[in-house]
Amino acid sequence: MSASHLTKKALARSLKSLMEHIPLNKITVKHLVDDCGVNRQTFYYHFQDIYALLEWIYKTEAVESLTAYRSYSTWTDGFYKIFCYIENNKAFCFNTLDSLGRTHLDGYLYEVTHDLIMGVVNELACGIQVRSEDKEFVTNFYTLAFTGLIIQWMRGNMSEPPKQIIEKLSELIEGNVVRALHRYENKLPST
Repeated sequence: MSASHLTKKALARSLKSLMEHIPLNKITVKHLVDDCGVNRQTFYYHFQDIYALLEWIYKTEAVESLTAYRSYSTWTDGFYKIFCYIENNKAFCFNTLDSLGRTHLDGYLYEVTHDLIMGVVNELACGIQVRSEDKEFVTNFYTLAFTGLIIQWMRGNMSEPPKQIIEKLSELIEGNVVRALHRYENKLPST
């Protein structure tokens, strides 16, 4: 691992540690570099601001391990991993949820969920003549529903067990994605 990557990881650990007891909007670069043991110049060499570091954390920590779950038979496992990430990083995610950094949490949730759902949609669309924009529409619809569900779960203090939510989701959407794709089958582009 490069020295640059190690420094970024150290800054990420410091930010997450500080977010355990300080709201994100109260954390300064000075807090961060003091906690991490680097100077301000080092921080600014790697990140434009604290929000850029926050975005980097979500993109590198949480997204990397979900590519194996982009199929109809494994999407529930991938979705469960998203819940686990949030549970394992509860203070970090909650602090982000209630801050100006909320867009980074939303972006993370949208990106990982979209990738999972698009994998499922592409798999189920095999043999069905569906335009890519229609597949994207179906994917976007389910992505927004799933991410909204996760945010509500967080707002509800994560009281419902993730496996229970996923079972309900699985029952709710079973067969519906294929039905939606068939409704868009052989549709001509609108002019």
